[in-house]
Amino acid sequence: MGDDIRERDSEIRVNARVTHVIRRSDSFVVESRDGEVEARVLINCGGLQCDRIARMCGMQPAVRIVPFRGEYYKLAPSSEYLVRNLIYPVPDPRFPFLGVHFTRMIHGGIEAGPNAVLALKREGYGRFSISPRDTLSTLSYPGFWRMAAKHWRMSLGEIHRSFSTQAIVRALQKLMPRLTIDDVQRHGSGVRAQAVAPDGSLLDDFHILEGERMFHVLNAPSPAATASLSIGKAIAAKIS
Repeated sequence: MGDDIRERDSEIRVNARVTHVIRRSDSFVVESRDGEVEARVLINCGGLQCDRIARMCGMQPAVRIVPFRGEYYKLAPSSEYLVRNLIYPVPDPRFPFLGVHFTRMIHGGIEAGPNAVLALKREGYGRFSISPRDTLSTLSYPGFWRMAAKHWRMSLGEIHRSFSTQAIVRALQKLMPRLTIDDVQRHGSGVRAQAVAPDGSLLDDFHILEGERMFHVLNAPSPAATASLSIGKAIAAKIS
């Protein structure tokens, strides 16, 4: 996809953290650590920082991003024969999180997991990653406490599974009873940019906030990666 973008005379900048957005009469100037970009239309797909970018643009989104880390395991090579297909649970309609599952990866190997534990840093991929700014953002948001009051039992279980391999294996055994602790190894993690409403509800659908020549993607749950081209086409159609 990156090659396709570059072949169409477009540019991708990495390590270019947005620091400020200036709105002019007919354009936007996005200031970053890699210089300025001026554009007629602004599309914010900032993921874990999308609500902050929206506020830089003068918008007042009702939701706030609360980061949840999903920690994965992988099957040991000698145990990969146990899973020949994708194995997914029936979703719990109370939560936007899918729950643990088994995924065959395109380059080989089997991923198992994830859990969904509150991250204390928006890019907090490690269990001990902490950002005072991000932690304060979460803890000062009334919607977070309303969410916590509703789902505190589930949250404690997810924290337990973060530190206990046996606990995650017990959850996986509901899908694969033959699985043992010797069949899994700790793998990587991801951080989900979960939008939380002021009433504490977890948004489980796409949420796009529109302004004048602006589009802010403030929640893009699974299958966002799979649907990304369709999402892009839908936004592009509104621009044109």
